[in-house]
Amino acid sequence: MYFQLLKVILWPRKLGVKPREVIFQRNMVNVISGSSKTGKSAVIPIIDYCLGSQKCAIPVGVIRESCSWFGIVIDTIEGEKLLVRKEPGNQQSSHEMVLIENELEINIPETITHKITNVTLVKSMLNRLSGLSNLAFEPNTSDGFKSRPSFRDLMAFTFQPQNIVANPDVMFFKADTTEHREKLKTVFPYVLGAVSPKSMYAQHELDRLQRLLRTKESELRSRQKSNEIWQREGQTWLRQAIEYGLIPPDFEIPNNWDEIIDVLRELPNQNILQTVPSLTSMDSVIIRLQELRKIEINLTAQVNESRQQLLNLKQLNESSNTYENALLVQRDRLSLSKWIRDLTKNKSNTIFELSEIRQERIYQLCEALDAIEVRLQSHPGITENIDKETLRLRENIQILLDELKNVRTEIAILVDNSNAVRDIVAKGQKIDRFLGRLEESLRLLDMADKSSSLQVDIDRLILEISDLKTLIAEEEIARKLKNALTTIEGYAGKLVKKLDGEWPDAPVKIIIADLTIKVIRGNRDDYLWEIGSGANWLAYHIAITLALQGYFLGRPNHPVPGLLIYDQPSQVYFPTRSIMATSSVKPDPEWKNEDIKAVQKVFNLFDQVVGKKKGQLQIIVLDHADDEVWGKLKNVYLVETWRGEALVPIHWLQKI
Repeated sequence: MYFQLLKVILWPRKLGVKPREVIFQRNMVNVISGSSKTGKSAVIPIIDYCLGSQKCAIPVGVIRESCSWFGIVIDTIEGEKLLVRKEPGNQQSSHEMVLIENELEINIPETITHKITNVTLVKSMLNRLSGLSNLAFEPNTSDGFKSRPSFRDLMAFTFQPQNIVANPDVMFFKADTTEHREKLKTVFPYVLGAVSPKSMYAQHELDRLQRLLRTKESELRSRQKSNEIWQREGQTWLRQAIEYGLIPPDFEIPNNWDEIIDVLRELPNQNILQTVPSLTSMDSVIIRLQELRKIEINLTAQVNESRQQLLNLKQLNESSNTYENALLVQRDRLSLSKWIRDLTKNKSNTIFELSEIRQERIYQLCEALDAIEVRLQSHPGITENIDKETLRLRENIQILLDELKNVRTEIAILVDNSNAVRDIVAKGQKIDRFLGRLEESLRLLDMADKSSSLQVDIDRLILEISDLKTLIAEEEIARKLKNALTTIEGYAGKLVKKLDGEWPDAPVKIIIADLTIKVIRGNRDDYLWEIGSGANWLAYHIAITLALQGYFLGRPNHPVPGLLIYDQPSQVYFPTRSIMATSSVKPDPEWKNEDIKAVQKVFNLFDQVVGKKKGQLQIIVLDHADDEVWGKLKNVYLVETWRGEALVPIHWLQKI
């Protein structure tokens, strides 16, 4: 993957101050030399954060407190891209990002005010640029160690921070955590080409075809089983047909399966009425039964109708009683008006006198009382009519029930005493059921007969699955992986000889299962952590990472970025000192010449590798050592020297 780092940019929290830019050269060994505590070890975390890391590993303190946004400019096959990510504050990370793209050159904005994208979209863009497969390593997996390869997984082959570059226990970036370690084991065969996007697609297609094959095989077994059952029961079907009169009793049952099927296929087309024995001698019984059924239905309807009428009369009677009670209450209330009227007729007996208006009202009440009396006198006649009608309906219902009982008794006698009728009815029903089952069985048999086309589908699927298995066979993957590792180990063996390793001629073996190496010395196979000396650890880290990049760059369109960043590779030689060498100041006399030569070997190797890759590889080194140590090399470029200066400018720290 063509991927070059052009700039690291910091935007200050302090207003009115321009952003800080650290500018790198394409296709070179870019060196930032400086003293301790100047921010060299923050460069890798800043780049990693802007490339979408899950957590912000930028050191807290001066850098995080002074900066509001972090950014990088990268050069890709699509042109330059500016990736900016917000300082997360008290959170582990921020999803707010800015993405600016330009085919030629990016103009760096002086201020970043708000996000225009997010981490998810940026990672998707990086996945696309790297050409990674969007399929998971295992079908039906969306997360975990077997999820799809990601650009983030490839950072293991790019970064060698200070705690990794000479670590005997950890060879790759973030391989000290279980999550990244297990995912890197899964990704390793992919980046080495043993597992390709094509084979991953084949794995998913294989899973789909295997599920489809299981379905079709199950269907075929079902059809074949149905066919076997049919062949065992074919003659039984014919015997039942003879028993029901569908086939003449003297019919000779064939032994040939095809002939049996031909006869059975004709049975559903026969006229069932012709197969039932003659009813001539029993016409009168059948006719009488039909008449009785009609009478039964008619009587049942009449009983239901009469019962409904009886219910209506009952409701009417209840309403009549309610009405009568209401009239009685009104009469009782109005009877006082009649008593008052009688008193006013004889004034000598009354104790009060009424005005004409009040007398008129008394007379009106009396008239209303008379009307109620009339209605009460007529009401008994209404109730008597209801009662009469109720009695009539009850008598009629009883008559209908008696007739219905007699009819049903006669029907039961005819059916029970006529075995022939019962047998004929039952036989007709059995024949109907028999022919129904026969038609359904013939339909299933026809489906079973189509199993030949199903078998063709199965054979085709088996062939396709076989081809896919060949493509993704474990032994084939193992063969490709072995070839790739052999090539890389060969590269690494040549590179180790150019470094300050203790056993330059000892072959190196990469152990993916442990994400480390073994050094083969005679009959001994020693893991990296079993070998002493920081110089050895550094030598193998550099040799393996450069060998991997050499292998990656030799394959077209490889997804791993052509970028390596080493932080403090000289630490194993000068663990606590920084070089303060200039043209007039010689190196610290306490440093041994062989240590300086060992560091020079590292830079010489970087220079040679970058030169051979002809614009494909960029290396960035963050170190105490300066150009007085590594000398003047064609492909090495001193980016900045941080002595008295630092990643964060001093004036950013001054209070306003």
